Amino acid sequence: MKRFVRFFTVISMIAVCCGHAWAEAPVPMFVSILPQQYFVQQIGKDKVAVSVMVQPGASPATYEPKPLQMAKLSKARLYFSIGVPFETFWLDKIASANPDMTIVHTDKGIEKQPMDVHHHEGEDQAGHHDHQASAEEDHDIENDHGHAGLDPHIWLSPKLVKIQAGHILDALATADPENKDFYTVNYNVFIKKLDALDQNLAQMLKDNSGMQFMVFHPSWGYFARDYNLKMIPIEIEGKNPKPADLQALIEHARNEGINVIFVQPQFSTKSAELVAREIHGQVLRADPLALDWLENMKKIAAQFKEVLK
Repeated sequence: MKRFVRFFTVISMIAVCCGHAWAEAPVPMFVSILPQQYFVQQIGKDKVAVSVMVQPGASPATYEPKPLQMAKLSKARLYFSIGVPFETFWLDKIASANPDMTIVHTDKGIEKQPMDVHHHEGEDQAGHHDHQASAEEDHDIENDHGHAGLDPHIWLSPKLVKIQAGHILDALATADPENKDFYTVNYNVFIKKLDALDQNLAQMLKDNSGMQFMVFHPSWGYFARDYNLKMIPIEIEGKNPKPADLQALIEHARNEGINVIFVQPQFSTKSAELVAREIHGQVLRADPLALDWLENMKKIAAQFKEVLK
């Protein structure tokens, strides 16, 4: 009898310990891009286990999830989308991989600006008509890149990240209500960090107000809007510029004294290097998809400040 009691006690203790361990296990979830991992971890800390769909160096415009990633989705409880192009084709498939997983649209409530607001003023009329005339033949390319219409790069604005953080908090509190207070405290700290960053960047770039910078891919439109800069992209909607457009860009850069072209590792730099050679400028890297988002934003702002003199 004593052996039975002792055995029952041990089994009960194991069950309690296992139950406690299960309760404390991090909530498994996915995000689309690396900066989102930073956002979620700022709020969830050690109570979340975040996997990233678009791997470092890959483009959110054309990414295709790997079979192992699709299999791993079966254990995820949340998926945080952000509106990047690959989601247009893949999000339904991602959802069907795990019907019990909640899809959280973190871009909900964000008024996105049109991609065409980023067109440079130096584009000549002929180049503009050539671009319009080729719109139909390039329609499939636009869809592949997902940039036709609205600018998806909403993670590059501290103001817009605050909206995304609200959706993250709500989703975590719903999925894990026992830790709602924990998430709320972390959310409030994160919001203060975002406000401080916004003020810091505004102060850093105040003397550069109205100045222009040239990039290969138009990732920095919201950043430019927030801090009163003007972004001049070389490619738009996944298309390299036509010869007439490229010449217009070169002339525009010369006229405006632009001598630096910003590129990112997810795209070819050939056109940027060509423009840089023609204006006797240089190519600098500015990665919009770095994991350490806050430090990256400071770094990019410092680069802009240094270049826009």
